[in-house]
Order: sequence, then C-alpha cells, then structure tokens
Amino acid sequence: MAKVLLESVSKTYPGGFKAVDNANLEIGDQEFVVLVGPSGCGKSTTLRMVAGLEEISSGNIFIDGKRVNDVPPKDRDIAMVFQNYALYPHMTVYKNMAFGLMLRKYPKAEIDQRVREAAQILGITDEQLERKPKALSGGQRQRVAVGRAIVRKPKAFLFDEPLSNLDAKMRVQMRAEISKLHDRLNSTMIYVTHDQVEAMTMGDRIVVMKDGLIQQVAEPLALYDNPKNMFVAGFIGSPPMNFFKGAIEQRTGALWFVEQTAGDNSPKGFSMRINDETAKKLTSHVGKTVVFGSRPEDINNKQHASFAQPDQTAAATVEVVEPMGAEIYLYLNTGSHTFVARVNPHEKADVGQKLEMAFDLRKSHFFDAQTEQVIV
Repeated sequence: MAKVLLESVSKTYPGGFKAVDNANLEIGDQEFVVLVGPSGCGKSTTLRMVAGLEEISSGNIFIDGKRVNDVPPKDRDIAMVFQNYALYPHMTVYKNMAFGLMLRKYPKAEIDQRVREAAQILGITDEQLERKPKALSGGQRQRVAVGRAIVRKPKAFLFDEPLSNLDAKMRVQMRAEISKLHDRLNSTMIYVTHDQVEAMTMGDRIVVMKDGLIQQVAEPLALYDNPKNMFVAGFIGSPPMNFFKGAIEQRTGALWFVEQTAGDNSPKGFSMRINDETAKKLTSHVGKTVVFGSRPEDINNKQHASFAQPDQTAAATVEVVEPMGAEIYLYLNTGSHTFVARVNPHEKADVGQKLEMAFDLRKSHFFDAQTEQVIV
C-alpha cells in the first residue's frame, strides 16, 4: 500500500476555468479519505489527476514516494472504480475481473486464484462469475467493478461516486461493504462523493471542497463539531445547520445575539444571551454583524428541552411538520428567518402553531458575516 501526496496541485482548463486551485493534501498509508462537495467543486477532477486520467496544470503528485506527474495511468499501480461500473458487456464476470491481469501476462493459475479470492470477499458466487453484466443487478455489477480492482492488488484504490446509481437501500449496504473491505485489505483508499452521509460514515478523514478549493480536512466528528466556515457547517449535517444573521450587543453585563429583522414592518427579532465562555471570544465583535449557527438537534420546544434557559429562546410559527419515524423535523419561521428543529416524534406540533423554541447555546457557532469564517 502507499501514501499519496498532493503538493500545490492545480487544474486549469482552456479559457481559464480553474477546476482545482492549489490543492495540498497528504493521504496516509492504509488511510480511507473521502473527498466531498457539491457538483463542480473539483473533487472528481482531483481524483482523476491522481489516477493520471487528467493532466495537472501545476504542482506535484506523489504515490508511494514517487513523483507521478508524467507517469501514465497504467504504470501508477492504482485501481479505479467508476460510477457507471465500466464493465465489458460481452465478457463474463470472471473475464471482466481477470482482464487486467491477462493483459499483464499473469500465469493462468494466479489469475484464477486472485479472481476467486476477490469473488469470495465480495460474495460473488460461482454462478454469477459465469454471467454477463446485463444479467446482474446494479449492486452486483458494482461488486464486480470493485472485484476487478481488488485482483490487481494496487497501491491505492480510487472510487469515483461508485454508489450514485444504486437505490437507497443498496447504497447503505454497499457503504458497509466498502468499509469492511478497507478494514480487510488494509489499503489506501480515496473516495469521491457528493453525499455527506457517505462521507461521514465511511471516511477516516474528510476533505470538503468548494469551487476548486479545499475548505477543511478533518476527521468526521471534528468536522461536524468544529467547522471552519459557514460552507462546511452548512454542508456537513442533515438537516444542515441553521443560520441567523444578527448583531452582538452588550446588555447588563452580558453579551447578547440580536436577530436582524427583514425590515421596518417585520416582527421584532429575537434576542439571546450568549454563554459566558462563548462571550469571552466575542467581545471584539460587539456592535458588529455576525451569523449565529445552530444545528437542528440543538433546538427544541421550550416545554421539552432539558437545556432550556428563559433568555435563550425564540418565538416561531410551525410551517411544515415532517415525520421521519424516529424523529420529526419541524420547519419554523421567526418572521425574519426560517429554520429546522429535529425533535422527538412524541412531541406533537401542528402547522400554524406558535411555539417558544429553546436553543442550546452551549453548542452555538458564530461566524463573521463578511468572511463567513468561524469566530467561535
């Protein structure tokens, strides 16, 4: 297996569009790293540059300590699994998995051993090995695509949104299969997805990208608890973090967040006292516009919230109720801001009902309104 290193890697297309801008990233030996972000953020381009399928415009890429900028894909000792499986329709599953080894002139006995070992790992039966891809389900085809990569025994595995074409149930199953595969093979894996749930559940570390720039690299829970900016905070988490624009004011020896209203005729904005520990880090922002962030699970009806404080609530009207089984999503409106609360399914609420919602300010996030970078 191998370490993968990107040093100031950029990709600029004709016309000046910069798909990846100065990416610096070190992926450790046997590490599972997930690149995540919205469509067009540069994650797949980054992966394809590592694979050698895209030429880099500047910077350096190293695989196992070797600079591979000018090394063709077939000589980089990596294996890639694509979104559309990329199987040969006229070949059996066995031949699809064996084809790369056959091109490299491996002995027939070794090819057979590797194919059958990979098939056993992935639960591909002898009967399925003799079928052609069209006779398989989407999940089975993806297993074959992964098996074709495994038989190569490469230094690194690259996955480009491999589960996007599967239904929701199969995606969950294949997520677990790929995670178990990583543990079993002790291999270096780089995985690209636009699905933050996949990223949170699979990666040792997550790389969040936007507009060709790496926004933050961290372990899943560190990313969730300590986002560096509003983009990361809003992208990681489902439902996403709620944001409220307002100002920091000094009142009676304490700092308060005062919601910014939509206009003179809108309802008066809510005010919340900021916890003392947080307030120490916000003293330089008194009188300035900030953005207050709160995750849906940190908001609840005042009547049911164990963390409720009388000066840390906001009146809001229920606009939508979404029962999710184990929880309920309440979509609420303060008159100036809409937000989501994730509550216990037994806490009844009706559309149009006015509630006093409590916020857990111990878990609050504050961002600079101009730079969108985290303050605290």
